[in-house]
Amino acid sequence: MSFTAKDVQNLREQTGVGMMDCKKALTASDGDFEKAVEYLREKGLAAAEKKASRVAAEGVVYAGASDKNGVGAIVEVNSETDFVARNENFQKFVSDVAEIIMAENPKDNDALGTCKYPGSDITVTEMLREKVLTIGENIQIRRFARYENPVNFAYIHMGGKIGVLLNVEVSDNIKTNPAISELGKDICMQIAAMRPTYLNREDVPQAEVDKEKEILKVQAMNEGKPAAVAEKIVAGRINKFFEDICLIDQAFVKENKISVSKHVANVAKELGGAIKLKAFTRFERGEGIEKRADNFADEVASMIK
Repeated sequence: MSFTAKDVQNLREQTGVGMMDCKKALTASDGDFEKAVEYLREKGLAAAEKKASRVAAEGVVYAGASDKNGVGAIVEVNSETDFVARNENFQKFVSDVAEIIMAENPKDNDALGTCKYPGSDITVTEMLREKVLTIGENIQIRRFARYENPVNFAYIHMGGKIGVLLNVEVSDNIKTNPAISELGKDICMQIAAMRPTYLNREDVPQAEVDKEKEILKVQAMNEGKPAAVAEKIVAGRINKFFEDICLIDQAFVKENKISVSKHVANVAKELGGAIKLKAFTRFERGEGIEKRADNFADEVASMIK
């Protein structure tokens, strides 16, 4: 029995399963719609897709750097509950995904999904679906970042609530010095604690700077300052804005009388080499995801009434 694109669409609408899986089901069922539904249920795909509509705002952020080539990766994988986030099976999946990112360098989530999962003959997307079915919650690979040379440092805070990946350029004569590892850890902790948005002032979009200047000018004029004076006040106060959001301008948390850039320069001078902070990524679990008002315990309680 043959089937049409409309049949595939109808099967998708009834089951919530992706188009390709619906096509496979109809092919395997020789176009028989009811058998195709049974096929999807037997495979557990319909159940997995149903879970995929539920909000996943918990989970973990994982960051790591390879001992072989120094490549680093950071990834956020979300689950519905913190209980599942502590599951060893879930955590192993997250670390495996990070290893895949380091090895394969996928350009985005779609490309990552097509990568082969280590130790298996299936893709990351297929393994993700299996984890949804076995663990019993919606699981989503939300975002990731990857840095190559020259040197990467990874830091995980509070069991995966916050993760940081830091990319640093270090001259060859001091790369293996233990002080470099200590510096990398310190800067990662700085990023985790102080939440910088940009590496330096040059990275801040001009539109964002202009908006902040306008706010500062209005504030100064509301304080009764004339427009000409307000302009001068803005010139001074904008530095505080950069000090808050730019990593290298922030006060170094372990010695707040100097900036991060000054501390890095001091370490480089002491070791007799060159150090330059190149880039960083900071992920905080669930940031920006609107959580449900109800919680998992309430959901379970409502199901047994």
